[in-house]
Amino acid sequence: MKLIKQTGQNIEKLCNRHLSFRKKRIEEKVRGIIDDVRTNGDDALMKYTRRFDGVELTPRQLQVAESEISSAFQNITPDFVEHLKTIINNVSNYYKKQLKKPCKVKGRDGVLLKEEIRPLESVGIYIPAGTAPLVSSVYMTAVPAIIAGVKRVVIVTPPNKEAQVNPYILAVANLLKVSEIYKLGGAQAVAALALGTKTIPKVDKIVGPGNMYVTEAKRQLFGYVDIDMLAGPTELLVIATRYSNVDYVVADLEAQMEHVGGLSILVSTSKQLIQQVRERVANGYCIYCKNMDEAVEIANQIAPEHLQIVTNNAVSIARKIKNAGAIFLGPYSPTALGDYAAGPSHVLPTMGTARFFSGLCLSDFTKTSHVIAYSKKALERVRGPVEKVAHLEGLTKHADSVNVRFKT
Repeated sequence: MKLIKQTGQNIEKLCNRHLSFRKKRIEEKVRGIIDDVRTNGDDALMKYTRRFDGVELTPRQLQVAESEISSAFQNITPDFVEHLKTIINNVSNYYKKQLKKPCKVKGRDGVLLKEEIRPLESVGIYIPAGTAPLVSSVYMTAVPAIIAGVKRVVIVTPPNKEAQVNPYILAVANLLKVSEIYKLGGAQAVAALALGTKTIPKVDKIVGPGNMYVTEAKRQLFGYVDIDMLAGPTELLVIATRYSNVDYVVADLEAQMEHVGGLSILVSTSKQLIQQVRERVANGYCIYCKNMDEAVEIANQIAPEHLQIVTNNAVSIARKIKNAGAIFLGPYSPTALGDYAAGPSHVLPTMGTARFFSGLCLSDFTKTSHVIAYSKKALERVRGPVEKVAHLEGLTKHADSVNVRFKT
């Protein structure tokens, strides 16, 4: 691991890591793919599936057949379903607690203000399946969508060379009763979900992780469709002291580096621990701090996706953390727990966007409408204020629309 000095310039490079993620050539390629899908629909999807996945499909073959989903269970280990049920129960229990009651305000003279909370009608989930099929992303995205009440949940995922979808992805989808699955990946999949084609009806929102092309497609298509966030490579920052178990720290840092482009950072008040970790972990960064306040300040500056506090006083330190996608407290709460089984979704903000983004929540799959009801008497009480502001803005017809209701 690279030891970097705790100076503003060095920390700033980590804070600005998002600047190196977007590439102009990728931006241009993705724009071309989106335009092609917009113009040529299914034909464009077939072309890019052939080019990027090496698979020849017809539009009819894009959607995974029910027989393929059923046969997937023949190709998975027998204990997988039982383990999966435990995990889904954890995720479900967490998101059921996020169900929100709409607010309601009753005022004088019959004033009623409230909000209506409704689920989105359709959501598309992107599941990577290139270097590693992210089976866990199926339940980490579909479960909150289903609990929120989304009726149409769609999965897109790249096929393998045999034109098949990973059986574990299909098995999870089947257990969650998600049956609309397409053998489609890359920017073209995002474009199809956002714009719609003859075979794939468009959705209201796209969620789920992906590579630079997928992320860039989500960025360009935001507005045609809602998205969860613009996520980059996965990240972990570990705060540790001389009392932390070095084996645990090393294992967690190395686990994060299993992901392509993964970023691991150790922030510690112990030079000895840093030296031990550097001897055992090849990639990533180490930052030495004089005290825990400095460690917290750096963590807040970097705003990591995952933050592990492997110290004796983890709870008190966590109270000072302002920016992190997910915070793991103590020696027995590794990031892998959040990746797979704890409950909260592992779809989290990266590249410093934890300063203003949150992990995937139930509210990401709902929308609200304001409901406003006034009586004539209540309207008369605010007639003056409305008229005053309308005239200040030069919108006299707005004032007239209120005053007309009081003409004899």
